[in-house]
Amino acid sequence: MDYLWIYTSIAGALLGAASLMYIKTTKIGIWGYSLFDKVLDFIRDRYGITWLDQDPYAWKKAYPEISSKLDELEAQIKELQK
Repeated sequence: MDYLWIYTSIAGALLGAASLMYIKTTKIGIWGYSLFDKVLDFIRDRYGITWLDQDPYAWKKAYPEISSKLDELEAQIKELQK
């Protein structure tokens, strides 16, 4: 009985993660995420909290193939402009 809190905590975390995975693709989930994003943007702009800023190049880490292809195309454009 002393370890019951561990099991309930793990079960709660798993149920919460499963719920988030399901809800994030529904209309209410998308609305909730966009509302949360708007609130964070408001707080960032209102109080100047810079650590809430997103890295403008974060997409390059998420999509390295597209990033490298864009870099190649930009290099070709610069070469053609010369």
